[in-house]
Amino acid sequence: MPEPQPRIALLIDADNAPAEKIDEILTELSTFGVIDIRRAYGNWTKHSLSGWQRKLLDFALRPMQQFDYSKHKNATDMAMTVDAMELLYTEKPDAFGIVSSDADFTPLVMHLRSKGAAVYGFGMAQTPQPFVNACSRFLYLEALGEDAPVHGAEAGQEAVHDAGQAVPPVAAPAAAQASSVARNGADRERMPVAEEPQAEAVPARPCLRVPTQELRQDTRLLNLLRSAVNATQDESGWAHVGAVGAQIGNKASFDARNYGYATLSKLLAATQAFELRDEGTSRVAVRDKRAAKAQPRPQGN
Repeated sequence: MPEPQPRIALLIDADNAPAEKIDEILTELSTFGVIDIRRAYGNWTKHSLSGWQRKLLDFALRPMQQFDYSKHKNATDMAMTVDAMELLYTEKPDAFGIVSSDADFTPLVMHLRSKGAAVYGFGMAQTPQPFVNACSRFLYLEALGEDAPVHGAEAGQEAVHDAGQAVPPVAAPAAAQASSVARNGADRERMPVAEEPQAEAVPARPCLRVPTQELRQDTRLLNLLRSAVNATQDESGWAHVGAVGAQIGNKASFDARNYGYATLSKLLAATQAFELRDEGTSRVAVRDKRAAKAQPRPQGN
């Protein structure tokens, strides 16, 4: 008899999430378990939610009406928080999916995780980092449902080979410390700005592939990858990419797709800081190039 799948409660802040991404969100979340609770919150008397209204029946979403108690401020986040707490102690789902770009949900996410529930977050690229970091996994909606095009110096050429080991849908911290994102409709482009403190760094646009040069300048990313490889490596310095991805997921909110790479293997290769072997197979492994150089060479007779 097959083991029961984890139960997931999906709570959507319809005021702060695009309706056109709901199919991709459900597809992604369904890889973790059964989404048997699906609720979308908002003031459904508003014309701005008409896009969501057309999705309710198609995806079995239960609309949760929440009127605005004061002008220019909605009460959706409070309604979602109250319901999440009630579900935690009554229905007791194994995990929550929170769809919003609002940092006000950060304390809720931290509480849910402290009680043993995983939290999978989905939001736009401007989602504040405290909310991103609080989630078990966070995925930028711009990275869902489309192939990440190459940009910058890598346009027109493939930087890495296909690797067969995918990583769990987890989210990345700031992708480039020396760049910010200009978001002006469909023609948003990456624009350089003065370097900011790491804690205030803005995530790079997830739907563009971050080139090798920017990846190598992202010390936070490289330190995260190297520490995971070092923690899971064998005596010769090699670590299975699957184990590396699991270690990162236990430590931080991370997803290679937020950097524009389909798998962790491709991201590791694009940094040019690691060696890979058995690419394209389930045995794909990675080794820090610095560790490889430190390996003693066999002495000749």
